[in-house]
Amino acid sequence: MSYQPQFTITPALLARVESIAALRERIQGAAVQVPWIPALQKDTRARNTHSSTAIEGNPLTLEEVRALEEGATVAAPVRARREVLNYFAALRHVEKQAAKKRLTHEDIFRLHAIIAGEAGRYRTMRVRVGQFVPPPPEDVSGLMFELLEWWNKEAPELSPVLSSAIVHHRFETIHPFADGNGRAGRALALWELYRRGFDSHHIFAVDEFYWEDRPRYYAALDAVRREGDDLTSWLEYCAEGLRQTLERVWERMGQLSVSAAREKVILRPRQEQLLKLLGKSGGMTPSELWAALKISKQGAMDLLRPLVKAGLVKRVGTVKSGRYVLK
Repeated sequence: MSYQPQFTITPALLARVESIAALRERIQGAAVQVPWIPALQKDTRARNTHSSTAIEGNPLTLEEVRALEEGATVAAPVRARREVLNYFAALRHVEKQAAKKRLTHEDIFRLHAIIAGEAGRYRTMRVRVGQFVPPPPEDVSGLMFELLEWWNKEAPELSPVLSSAIVHHRFETIHPFADGNGRAGRALALWELYRRGFDSHHIFAVDEFYWEDRPRYYAALDAVRREGDDLTSWLEYCAEGLRQTLERVWERMGQLSVSAAREKVILRPRQEQLLKLLGKSGGMTPSELWAALKISKQGAMDLLRPLVKAGLVKRVGTVKSGRYVLK
């Protein structure tokens, strides 16, 4: 038996979904032509990491999260730093698996293991989340099986705007792990957007919307339970968040266009490849770069100099341990 979400397509929800579709089309059309998409991807990854971990109480600021990603020393508790680095790793894992058509229990376990830093397995204890008591442990595996069946077979019939929100809420309701459910659920919602091709450039920091008004986020999650598991209000809330997210992306793209125009650079194919490598890796040493590009050291430096001058790339670290990162 598959999980069957209950919801109504209200005029408000339909209007938001249509607005999101128009915004996404505008962004996707513009994104094809811009050289700084890797920089926007890096910024988005940092924003999602900061927001999703901060929702759970992580004390690091956005700037500290960015610094940690670049290998800088950050004065913070070990656990806080580990949570942030684990979530960065989880987002990269989701990006690499974006083309995966069918998700399994093992995929869920693997993602949770990256996030929580422990072997992924469903909980064997009862838990409480505020006033909410999730299903008993003996029901978790079956409920996750039903969710995965729905996700793999029926979710593609819906807009990814709706299916990602449904996966997010259902996962949090089942609360399948003893720890890390919030971060895992938000990562899974992003995974759905990625694998459905909705955010093909990985530049939508949806978790910022949840973080900026955490009481409303928790209230929206709880409202579904008060409304007899009717997801309508939750879908309206998530669609509002996604619309705001896309509006911010469009604004940031405009800001980056102005910044990039200060130093014009016509990217060669190898430079585009170099920017993609830096965006995916979070930074590489000179030797790693020329090895990955299969060119000489001088060839790599010839590619890098115009990018550094244009403000797209910068070097961080010491002379011996320095590496290049997206600016």
